[in-house]
Amino acid sequence: MPFNDQQTHQLSAKLDPKNVKSREQSGRAFSYVESWYSINTANDIFGYDAWDRETVEMRLVSERERTIGRGNNEKPGWGVSYIAKVRVTVRADGDVIVKEGTGSGHGIDADLGQAHEAAVKEAESDAMKRALMQFGNPFGLALYDKTRSMVGEPDPSDEARTLIGDLEKSTDRGSLDAWGSEKSGAIKKLCESDQNHVRSAYSAHLRKLTPKKEAS
Repeated sequence: MPFNDQQTHQLSAKLDPKNVKSREQSGRAFSYVESWYSINTANDIFGYDAWDRETVEMRLVSERERTIGRGNNEKPGWGVSYIAKVRVTVRADGDVIVKEGTGSGHGIDADLGQAHEAAVKEAESDAMKRALMQFGNPFGLALYDKTRSMVGEPDPSDEARTLIGDLEKSTDRGSLDAWGSEKSGAIKKLCESDQNHVRSAYSAHLRKLTPKKEAS
């Protein structure tokens, strides 16, 4: 195996939800990791001087005049699209691992040159992320799994922490049940991840308060 134990552990770890971003496109929500994060993660796991990226193809697929802006701010401009292929090479313990990714980029601007520049940068970044993604979850592979099983849970919010602190003050099962009934409405108003944190804490505290059966 070319990677050392620390690198293997990092590559197999769950994706930190703090590094997942979302955007809406064509009425659908998409999750992604940013380019700077992918580069920073590669530097951290592989080493600054142990990996390279190379743009092996950059192809213009569309260039057309279009109106940009809205309402009174509408003006003539350009829409440009590129497709790029990027090769990522990683050197680990004498071995060389090569991955390639293809991505697209789009640029819209009143200035044709600026539109091309934006499209080229986006295509290159998208292709690089797709190449790095093949190395594991920390690079965004986890986002392709609909169950998100390899995306970590976000830290609980202050509101969830307060609820967890309150429930842990219960000294017996009866008072914990009463707390649960009283706070059920507040818990339902939390986001899904916060609800999971509170329910996990509830279950853990319930186990502490439930006496173990004596062995027969």
